[in-house]
Amino acid sequence: MSFLNHLKSQARALQSLRTVQEQHLEERVEATEKACRLIAYYFEELAQQLTVIQPPGPNFTVDGKTPWPAMRLVGFTADARRKRLRDHEVYDYVALGWSVAPKGGEPVMGVVVVNFPTDMKRVEERLGMGLVQYDREEVRIPDKNVLKEVHYKYRTQTRGSVTATADHEQGLIHFRLANTHGFEVVQTTFQVSRIGHELLDELAKRVMAQPSVFL
Repeated sequence: MSFLNHLKSQARALQSLRTVQEQHLEERVEATEKACRLIAYYFEELAQQLTVIQPPGPNFTVDGKTPWPAMRLVGFTADARRKRLRDHEVYDYVALGWSVAPKGGEPVMGVVVVNFPTDMKRVEERLGMGLVQYDREEVRIPDKNVLKEVHYKYRTQTRGSVTATADHEQGLIHFRLANTHGFEVVQTTFQVSRIGHELLDELAKRVMAQPSVFL
């Protein structure tokens, strides 16, 4: 075989491989879009029903000791954003969001007192991830200017959310859940072939603070 023929053979093999890879990518993109369409539909329907039901929320505490009043989940909304991928418009992410408010009425003021740096860090992380409005007041020992304790005054109102982000090239959906089990952010990933009503039902149970095997 001449050198030129060898190059032709090599080029044909590479072109065949690329064609197969493109076909597999197109299949993953379509499967990911199908999964996103189902999630978007499910989130829209779920938001409508839960806005009416206003289910009880999980237990919240910013310091692990001082409980918030009984909470409820209200004001559900669903949203979806799109992006460009290989000259096509595809889903970027699908999201579900809601407010968490006291079951008995309007938000009330709460306060926790913390005097250890590790506890301060934990309290501030929870307040931050919950988008909780709060004031931080330092109490110092007179004449020494040494920090004695910190008072955190906050409103008992927060937010929760679920974001499903598409990875078309890998055929994956990345889920990020915020404040579905108290103040926390957890993440998990599923192959798009796993996305179905059964899995999304388990996610809905998690959102409603019911026993769930989603995670």
